[in-house]
Amino acid sequence: MARMREETLRGPKSMDEGQVEDTQERDLENPPEEDSLDSNDMSPLEKIMTLEAELIQAKAKADEHKDHMLRLQAEFDNYRKRTQKEKTEIIKYASERLISELLPVLDNFERAASSAQVNPDFNAFSQGIDMIYRQLQTALNKEGLKAIEAAGQPFDPNLHDAVLRVESDEHPENTVVEELQKGYYLKEKVLRPSMVKVSN
Repeated sequence: MARMREETLRGPKSMDEGQVEDTQERDLENPPEEDSLDSNDMSPLEKIMTLEAELIQAKAKADEHKDHMLRLQAEFDNYRKRTQKEKTEIIKYASERLISELLPVLDNFERAASSAQVNPDFNAFSQGIDMIYRQLQTALNKEGLKAIEAAGQPFDPNLHDAVLRVESDEHPENTVVEELQKGYYLKEKVLRPSMVKVSN
């Protein structure tokens, strides 16, 4: 009777209050499990083993990168040695083609000298020398050799080497009066300046 009076005074439990109490009772009976994967809950031994595994992986990657760098270094060294050898060969045999062009000239000089001993005809010898001279000019012109114009030209210290200064009524001042030795271009470069006389 007393309990009935208490319930009467309090009033009947609502459905929500009953559900809350049931949920609280279940929570007390079955507390939530803690995250077993939390690294903070790992034992010192487990932490050490994890770090060792990560260290092994990092070392493997470092070794792989090191091997790659060593291979690249070896390839570069081989390339450098190969290009140096090729450069040396180019320098060593740079004049090979020119020498090949001049060999027929050398042969003709030998023939002319032999002919002069057998036949002392000066005209024939002179013609032979002239032919060889033209042959030599042709071979050198193919390589880019070109004579520098000098006589009658204004003196240019970049092209002419003045070895004498002379008085001249026929030429303006600072003009090349006479060429003493030919000068040459090799392609666009002055190979040898002309030796000249220049008017005062």
